[in-house]
Amino acid sequence: MLKSLLAATLLTLLPITGSAADKAPAAPVPKQDATRRTGAVQGDAVAPVTADGANAGAPQPPKAVKHHAEEAGLSAKAVPLFEIGPFVVTNSMMVTWVVAVGLIVLAQMATSKQQLVPSGLQNFVEWMVGSLYEFFEGILGGHMAKKTFWFFATIFIFILFTNWFGLLPGVGTVGWGAHAEGSFILPKFHHVESPLLRGGNADLNMTSAMALLFFVLWIVWSIQEIGVVGFLKHIFGDGKGGIFMVGIMLFVGVLEVISIAFRPVSLSFRLYGNVFAGENILESMTVLVPWLGWALPIPFYFLELLVGLVQALVFALLTAVFTAMMVGDHAHEEGHEAHH
Repeated sequence: MLKSLLAATLLTLLPITGSAADKAPAAPVPKQDATRRTGAVQGDAVAPVTADGANAGAPQPPKAVKHHAEEAGLSAKAVPLFEIGPFVVTNSMMVTWVVAVGLIVLAQMATSKQQLVPSGLQNFVEWMVGSLYEFFEGILGGHMAKKTFWFFATIFIFILFTNWFGLLPGVGTVGWGAHAEGSFILPKFHHVESPLLRGGNADLNMTSAMALLFFVLWIVWSIQEIGVVGFLKHIFGDGKGGIFMVGIMLFVGVLEVISIAFRPVSLSFRLYGNVFAGENILESMTVLVPWLGWALPIPFYFLELLVGLVQALVFALLTAVFTAMMVGDHAHEEGHEAHH
């Protein structure tokens, strides 16, 4: 993931010399003319210099050089690979599809030949699912855990493996790019501007889609558990306590609505920001010292493994807590009544 180190060559400004120029009378320069009667030597041509000191006819750096200078690090926009009718497939979408197919194959392999005493892959999958169920049951209660575990477990596992898949060699480093100069060890290389694969959660579209999906499910689960009236009472209060308290609860309810509306934004930007920043750090460490580009990213690589786990846990934990805050008390009451 090496970046180009090309820099535009500065042109040296030289005065016009020669006998013909010395003998020719100088014409007066109008005050309103912004272009001076001086120039810069560019091979055999002379280009005028504008009032701000820039060469009007000076050759500009190639577009590729400008692109490298402006787009230092990972691009914030995923690269489109191909189109299926109006549907555009990007390199980040390819990663999510690969991870999804991999998880499906892994689940099929773990459950194809189930044994009473699990071992190997079946044992690992059962341990992971069982641990996750106990974790979310402690937050949501038994009733809501049975109802919503499929989403929270899936979102945690999917985010975790998507984050780790983005750290595999070749993701972000194999694709199309521009020829660039390198270091002593790598004299010439190709700067990858359009990688074939890109970290799925380094795309804000992906994290926003997951956050919006949770937001829709959260509304559905809340209305199913406490009803529309209970949903409104939870936000704006039950209307008891007089006019003064009603006014306060109405004001607090409006703030709560704003807070709820911004939850998908905070969820999506938190995950996207951490993953996107991590990939840029790895790339920066690669080009910071070119001859040590193979060694400097290693400690940050292991750090990103930890960040990938933490961010998956944070996303799943926050979504579970938001659900428990709305329907947790009602679910615990139903579970207590059913127990007795």
